[in-house]
Amino acid sequence: MKEIKIDTKILVFNSVEELFKEDQDLMKKAVEVRKNAYAPYSKFKVGAALLLDNGEIVVGSNQENAAYPSGLCAERVAIFQAGAVYPDAKIVKMAITAGATENITTKPIPPCGACRQSIFEYEFRQDLSIEIYFMGETGEVYKSDSIQNLLPLTFDKNYL
Repeated sequence: MKEIKIDTKILVFNSVEELFKEDQDLMKKAVEVRKNAYAPYSKFKVGAALLLDNGEIVVGSNQENAAYPSGLCAERVAIFQAGAVYPDAKIVKMAITAGATENITTKPIPPCGACRQSIFEYEFRQDLSIEIYFMGETGEVYKSDSIQNLLPLTFDKNYL
């Protein structure tokens, strides 16, 4: 038997104001698009903004459905939109913000498992790490240099 040790590195910023200007601006886009979320069932709104290597910013917000699994998370809305509109562009950075409509969310909210896998698919495909910044509505911002910090044992097309 052997043991595998997995190390994860996350940088913690006390607030959005501690980020570089470019990263602050990207998070502000995520905060703005979070307002467009359609979340009547979970009452949990999420916004995501992507910076592409061509300088474009693509945004997405979560969109729920009464047939619950039919909705889509903000991260995947943004990623799939980027892939559809800018198929040759690479995703450089992603900013995510989330909050409940009935109380203030102060803890950073990471992507769900399905979103982590989707982010990894693009990271793997483009052979370029995606910086991921995530936060609640206020408070600390976490930064990961790659989705592999959040999904260390990855599954890709090489297993198929």
